[in-house]
Amino acid sequence: MTIFEELKARGLIFQTTDEEALKKALNDGQVSFYSGYDPTADSLHLGHLVPILVMKHLQLAGHKPYPLVGGATGLIGDPSFKDDERSLQTKETVEGWVRNIRRQLERFIDFNNGDNQAQMVNNYDWMERMTFIDFLRDIGKYFTVNYMMSKESVKKRIETGISYTEFAYQIMQGYDFYVLNQKYQVTLQIGGSDQWGNMTAGTELLRRKANTQGHVITVPLITDSSGKKFGKSEGNAIWLDAAKTSPYEMYQFWLNVMDDDAIRFLKIFTFLSLDEIENIRAAFEAAPQERLAQKILAKEVVTFVHGEEAYNQAIKITEQLFTGNIKNLSAKELEQGLSNVPNYAVQANDNLNIIELLVTSGIVTSKRQAREDVQNGAIYLNGDRIQDLNYTLSEQDKIEQKLSVIRRGKKKYYLLTY
Repeated sequence: MTIFEELKARGLIFQTTDEEALKKALNDGQVSFYSGYDPTADSLHLGHLVPILVMKHLQLAGHKPYPLVGGATGLIGDPSFKDDERSLQTKETVEGWVRNIRRQLERFIDFNNGDNQAQMVNNYDWMERMTFIDFLRDIGKYFTVNYMMSKESVKKRIETGISYTEFAYQIMQGYDFYVLNQKYQVTLQIGGSDQWGNMTAGTELLRRKANTQGHVITVPLITDSSGKKFGKSEGNAIWLDAAKTSPYEMYQFWLNVMDDDAIRFLKIFTFLSLDEIENIRAAFEAAPQERLAQKILAKEVVTFVHGEEAYNQAIKITEQLFTGNIKNLSAKELEQGLSNVPNYAVQANDNLNIIELLVTSGIVTSKRQAREDVQNGAIYLNGDRIQDLNYTLSEQDKIEQKLSVIRRGKKKYYLLTY
């Protein structure tokens, strides 16, 4: 199976420009390719992981990646399928985000080994010194307004309004492809399906200005079986930065994907062979209640993004919280595992009697309810059941002097912080 056939079988290819020519190029020798990442936040998210995985697959097949961080295009903003104009960020903010994204990309692609080691590029390096006259004379003259207006990403914004700044974005991205072709013989661009218009602007510029054929692969927009999009614009972002989405949270995300999506996501988001995935499918369909596919998916993705140690920690947190063994976890692990539960900062003058504290922290609404919960054995402090109405929290109840964990019933956790 060729690399192109494997990418297609995994569901990683949505569109290409000239499929037969691209297949031939990938089969005939090493292809230099790039994928661009604009710094629109201080971290990449799950939606960015798909083109990163395609880059990794292509590099493993012997092709040479040029991951691009958009230090210049990030200052402008891509209008593609956005309802409103992006808020422009300061140069200092974008520079900080560029540094973060570079560090993340360096975790996934090999920059050190072989003749196809990756090389990071930043389009600010060639855009910084370009004058407006140069931009119009050397690039703009190759694009007609009719051609630019024909892009779906532009059409959707005409009714609500689009600034010249965002209108010109496709030319900037097209110029990136041209520069990388001239400097590094890059002939292939990888990107999301929403980038088709911007990416083909690059192939058009290559054809007209350099008399060269460029290729494009777009990856599909990933949705679950209910049609819900993975990405920050939907308010359910899974970030690749552990400080924004912890390894435990990422593990839980993959562990809880729907059965109908699990095998498809194994093909897209892991490097397991297609034969291995077929074996997993058979075992999964025989006993779906075991959630084997989700467990393997969670292991593979968390390990790829955060490393084996982070995966093992996520497993530990999951197991200990499930069994209620709070004391087996450190304060840091508890903060990771309980990051989304209600949190109450205990004040110096708070009454630390268990009844008073349950009410003060908002865990229950009345002292009567608090007394009933304690007497019925529904309240646990750091995993231990509390049934003494006069129990008062002490220094021994503070895990590493930072926090205590109260559980009400079987699953409702609350954090007390000091």
